[in-house]
Amino acid sequence: MAKTTSAVRGAVALVGISALALAACTGPSGGSSPSGSAASGPITVGTTDKVTFLDPAGSYDNGSFLVMNQIFPFLLNSKPGSAEPQPDIAESASFTSPKEYTVKLKSGLKWANGDTLDSADVKFSFDRQVKINDPNGPASLLENLESTEAKDATTVVFHLKLENDQTFPQVLTGPVGPIVDHNVFPADKVMNDEDIIAKKAFAGPYTVSSYQKNQLVSFKANPDYKGLLGAPKTDTVNLKYFSDSNNLKLEVQQGSIDVAWRSLTATDVDSLAKDSKVAVHKGPGGEIRYIVYNFDTMPFGAKTPEADPAKALAVRQAMADLVDRDAIAQQVYKGTYTPLYSYVADGFLGANTPLKDMYGDGSGKPSADKAKKALSDAGIQTPLAINLQYNPDHYGKSSGDEYALVKQQLESSGLFKVNLQSTEWVTYQKDRAKDVYPMYQLGWFPDFSDPDNYLTPFFTKNSFLKNHYDNATVQDLVAKEATNPDKSAREKQIQDIQTAVAKDLPTLPLLQGSQVAVAGSSVKGVETTLDPSFKFRLGVLSK
Repeated sequence: MAKTTSAVRGAVALVGISALALAACTGPSGGSSPSGSAASGPITVGTTDKVTFLDPAGSYDNGSFLVMNQIFPFLLNSKPGSAEPQPDIAESASFTSPKEYTVKLKSGLKWANGDTLDSADVKFSFDRQVKINDPNGPASLLENLESTEAKDATTVVFHLKLENDQTFPQVLTGPVGPIVDHNVFPADKVMNDEDIIAKKAFAGPYTVSSYQKNQLVSFKANPDYKGLLGAPKTDTVNLKYFSDSNNLKLEVQQGSIDVAWRSLTATDVDSLAKDSKVAVHKGPGGEIRYIVYNFDTMPFGAKTPEADPAKALAVRQAMADLVDRDAIAQQVYKGTYTPLYSYVADGFLGANTPLKDMYGDGSGKPSADKAKKALSDAGIQTPLAINLQYNPDHYGKSSGDEYALVKQQLESSGLFKVNLQSTEWVTYQKDRAKDVYPMYQLGWFPDFSDPDNYLTPFFTKNSFLKNHYDNATVQDLVAKEATNPDKSAREKQIQDIQTAVAKDLPTLPLLQGSQVAVAGSSVKGVETTLDPSFKFRLGVLSK
């Protein structure tokens, strides 16, 4: 789920799926095991996230998906510690032709209410997503789905519009992937939470024993779950909701809750790291922060009076030489964000660090001398005045501190004079796509765990960035990785794309957000679920 507004998120999802033509397959699960008895005492997890709808067709947000992950079945999932799609309630899943993805379900599956769980539920789930197409739902992720066919009780064939869609297995693990009971859910409208709970339409690792929306949810281990994740380690888990992160911090610190998950401030995390009664756990995060360059309106851009592509590139190179990512990560975000030197987030297939190698001192630190040479060689007089825009509300109140530090880093070299301005999100999201800002802040969170979600939306000709970056070689490379069934060859192509893009610098990656959870010292399993799938699995927690 991209951390933009819902409108932009939907548009990005369309770009990320409809433009893809990929190939991949997943084999038999092999390691799945039936659910058994859980031994750990009850655990309480606290969060400031909120549920909009438990119905998968009506929500596309982290708070709702957190609950869905525990109670609904998925055809494919990933084991804790991994983001690799594997059969979950499926027995096998693979491409049987370039436009057909075939899933074979395990036999004997059932819902907590006693209903049979079979291919009719799978077909119904995806058909209703497409039919309802709720503006706040994830149906846009199915842009490449032509139709869903239930061939027999345990066989489902997904017919795709474009050949070899390698991201499709990942799509099935994501927000549009939960399977729902066709005997319970309406085919043409979103179902309310209370009715879902009352009908016991659960078939994930947990069922829900009590539900007070955005106050308290109590989960009970589901003995009938036969999926990839196995038996929950804790039979009863409570999810408590907080409206204020200060109270979330206080309760985990006092031991009133066992785990604090999304979202504590960087200052709170820094403070809790010094408290011996709790432990701060960090895992790879898919969120990235970066500066976008408008190739038309930036200094020496294509539509400026002094248009000169070589000089415009030198400006971008000098900025890349001067930013100190580690200082931003530590001083502003207290280590809850880490330096990002790649275009694909760390932890994904093919992620490399071309920005570390090519800019600054070659080890990740800034180099004023190198920046000065880049501008001097291009014949640019310094200090050069630049306009840099950021958003003060959508990406958190620390954005002001982040970009104040970027301004300081650029100006301390004597090479730039930065006019730093901010705009509220409602205006910002419109203006940035209308060439108003020569350089500006954006953030991104992937819709699914595949490296292409950091490439196709950004660097194709009609990218959502609308920054007029147009490199046919890069576009060709993206198209090739998007249709390559050979994992090793695809990894090399993804690396080559990042190197090529790093030479052009259409964006300047700065930071990658870590997943952060704080838990009592006796709680186990937190680090296990902080993986590149970005799914917080309650079933791995114990104490």
